[in-house]
Amino acid sequence: MADMADLLQPAFTGPELCRLEAHEAVELLRRGEVSPRELLDAALERIAAVEPAINAMPTICAERAAAALDDVGAADPADPGWLGGLPVGIKDLDRVKGVRCTYGTPGLADYVPDFSDRFVELLESRGGIVLGKTNTPEMGAGGNTFNPVFGHTRNPWNVALNPGGSSGGAAAALATGETWLSQGSDHGGSLRTPAAYCGVVGLRPTPGRVPTTLVAGASASRITEGVMGPMARSVRDCALFLDALSGFDPRLPASFPPPDTPFQQAVVEAGPKVRIAYAPDLGGICPVEPAIATVLAEALGKVEAAGGSVDDACPDLTGLIETYYALRGLGFVARDLAMPKSVSRHFKDTIRQGTEFGRSLGAEDIARAYVDATTLFLRMADFLDRFDVLACPTVGCMPRAAEIEWIDEINGVRLDNYMDWLRFAFLATTTGLPAISLPVGLADGLPVGLQLIGPPRGEGKLLAVARAVEMAVGGPLGPIDPVAAGA
Repeated sequence: MADMADLLQPAFTGPELCRLEAHEAVELLRRGEVSPRELLDAALERIAAVEPAINAMPTICAERAAAALDDVGAADPADPGWLGGLPVGIKDLDRVKGVRCTYGTPGLADYVPDFSDRFVELLESRGGIVLGKTNTPEMGAGGNTFNPVFGHTRNPWNVALNPGGSSGGAAAALATGETWLSQGSDHGGSLRTPAAYCGVVGLRPTPGRVPTTLVAGASASRITEGVMGPMARSVRDCALFLDALSGFDPRLPASFPPPDTPFQQAVVEAGPKVRIAYAPDLGGICPVEPAIATVLAEALGKVEAAGGSVDDACPDLTGLIETYYALRGLGFVARDLAMPKSVSRHFKDTIRQGTEFGRSLGAEDIARAYVDATTLFLRMADFLDRFDVLACPTVGCMPRAAEIEWIDEINGVRLDNYMDWLRFAFLATTTGLPAISLPVGLADGLPVGLQLIGPPRGEGKLLAVARAVEMAVGGPLGPIDPVAAGA
């Protein structure tokens, strides 16, 4: 397999500033060689050019962004998360003061919050400029990005295909150069799957790493299983964004301080001698298409050739699927208890099914899920004493048609539950471990993502290993123009 840099990729005809990686743009801001206004204008130009094809960022707050440029100078350039006027995207599940936040559902189509979520406040205090809101499936539920408010987001590599979900708008915006950084969130792979499908990098951090705003019921599952995280076009940019998103907030029960060593430093110092355990189907519980298996095997061969070690190994994951579904169902019920009926009556069938499943659980089912989640965590922690990371596919199948809500067959295996095709995402969520997806090659002209799961609160090590993989395969990928169906 050729290095990714040598592979035939779609053209990019946007502004040269949009081609830059985020850390490069931030360095230009630091040196005064480019202004925040120039970056904002370049992003708006690119959005105007590609939004008709991909529908990634349906809500643009250009006036608010322009007004925020006056406050950029208040940010501390010594802060490792300093963004210095870099425009960023925020997912349409999260609140930005004065900006429409629909959650992709008709009952909230006109909701405009009068406050920003805590991580948005952090970003803005560090010089991040909120450019707009990226598209998501209704209430963030699903591995495809469409909703009755804004419609379908398209995969930039082939606009007939699914970009992944629920952070599909964020991933598509990055892949086309609309943004340099875009925030996602993740429960069932919601930032990892879109990263894999759109050829970008997405990191699901440890719960508590990125502060949010708790709302009883609506945020119940986010205390432990659902998290905010960074998405970018390179591992180094993902580290920059994680530095910008991280912060301790005593109002949040799981919050903890950022590390003494910035995540970017861990990436810059990354070397090739990494120890990777590879579980291509997570011990037989996840079907995988041959094209994905081939690309990942070749990529990990390059990691070995560069000086790393890759061993076929997988911990005992007994009970993982049932445990994940129980915890997810509990979160659905918590949200339903707090949600006004004027909103929930519009929900799509898969949300209703998730809530009904949660209501069917008994006390013993829930207690067993908590016991098994702890057991799985302890097994993973012990396993990762011997390896830096556990590697596996991000998702078991290549993107399908955008109109398909969920995938019911992978490599001849029938899938009955609408979440079963996302099983590779369950392990990091259930154990609370950090995980990252990064592109490592192309299959039939589409990107393929490798998932790495790191040790407890081990984002620094995880990012360093991801950078070693990225270097070995010749990444990262650059931004592209949307590719028309059949082209």
